[in-house]
Amino acid sequence: MPDRDDQLSVFPAFFRVEGRVVVVVGNGEEALAKARLLLNTRARITLVADDPEAALTALVAGNGIHHLASPFQADHLDGASLVFAATGDAADDRAIVAAARALRIPANAVDQPDYCDFLTPAIVNRAPVAVAIGTEGAGPVLSQMIRAQVDQLLSPSLGRVARLADLYRGAVDSLLPRGVARRVFWRRFFSGAVSDAVNAGQMGEARRAATRLLKSMEKIDGHVWLVGAGPGSEDLLTLRAQRAMMEADAIVYDALVPAEVVAMGRRDAERFSVGKRKGCHSKSQDEINDLLVELGRAGKRVVRLKSGDPLVYGRAAEEMQALRTAGISYEIVPGITSAFAAAADFELPLTLRGVASSLIFTTGHDLTGETLPDWASLAVSGATIAVYMGRTVAASVAARLMQAGLPPETTVAVIENASRRDRRLLHGVLRELPGLETRDDLGGPVMVIIGDAVAGANFARSEPLAAHRSVVADRIEISGV
Repeated sequence: MPDRDDQLSVFPAFFRVEGRVVVVVGNGEEALAKARLLLNTRARITLVADDPEAALTALVAGNGIHHLASPFQADHLDGASLVFAATGDAADDRAIVAAARALRIPANAVDQPDYCDFLTPAIVNRAPVAVAIGTEGAGPVLSQMIRAQVDQLLSPSLGRVARLADLYRGAVDSLLPRGVARRVFWRRFFSGAVSDAVNAGQMGEARRAATRLLKSMEKIDGHVWLVGAGPGSEDLLTLRAQRAMMEADAIVYDALVPAEVVAMGRRDAERFSVGKRKGCHSKSQDEINDLLVELGRAGKRVVRLKSGDPLVYGRAAEEMQALRTAGISYEIVPGITSAFAAAADFELPLTLRGVASSLIFTTGHDLTGETLPDWASLAVSGATIAVYMGRTVAASVAARLMQAGLPPETTVAVIENASRRDRRLLHGVLRELPGLETRDDLGGPVMVIIGDAVAGANFARSEPLAAHRSVVADRIEISGV
């Protein structure tokens, strides 16, 4: 269930107004603005104005607007589909809204959100395509700023492409089965040779390209994107990752990927949670491989969504091998790995001229075996070490690094939920690291960064590791244990 702050108080929708009466009441600028807005549609506009200003009179004369030159009366609303009360007088506008509501006609009182059954958005018009931006009446200027940005993003020829698409819709519906084939056709239609030809003003070539595309769609092959979801914050998802998610017919995601990121995929895409969180694996790696192959063979466009980067402790090699063996095409979409997000949270330089020129990614489990890894000697020479999933083996990590010769006073940074709103930053030294294993207040994924370069971090927003030990000691003393 979304947080209430993330829920709208209005439901965005488009009214059908072609051939229907829309009434605007008012003499001045407010009425002029609403009439101009309505001229973007095929509505039959009626203006009720007993003393219209000159600009409004000119607009009426030049655009076929029906003008009732008299003070407002309730019967002026007979047969109307929508009503705009735009007199500039708050009390008069409320009376007009009351009259409309009595007739069960949706009404809008300009600049009075509490007396609006619907709100008028800022519109980007590429008919038949329209983008409407609303702020629930809170920020009209903000709506206009967003409208200007969206207007720059959309090609002026987008409407022509959409109208051409409408001409092919019947043929597509009759020749291509529902589902993947149709979606792939329309994606290619709107982003390939067809739209390029329309943008160039070559409508004949656009039609030929559309026909060629339709004939080439007899068989759709499946495709898999191995996508890095980043460390967790939605706005750290890459543009390429977001595009893949909007194309996907199926999204296969791990437990560490936040629900907010999964929700950014296409709304009607199938979603498969495959777990793989410590202590509760919902599917084995072989089962995940089999699922990807099954979806790919069914012609699906699949996003395999992994926390961080798919090539950093994401077991992507096994999935790529399974897809290659099955003959299913795939591609890698890199993500921001947790070490980078954690360093950013701490404003921590992972490499530092004259101090640390090497960077090591590892999991704490690498230090639990009999043999000390070769990179432990690099740590002694000044490399920065980023330890993934390190909380449960923190004691082993600290002990083995100190055994290799790393000073116990080497600075460490600990980050829980890197990049997220609920992130937590802690700092200390290597000899204090074993205390992480016994902490029950760290439930999210934890990244540990160790090395001389860590001393250059900003510790203003972090808490000392030693402070937790003091709090625990105080509790034991108070309880008398």
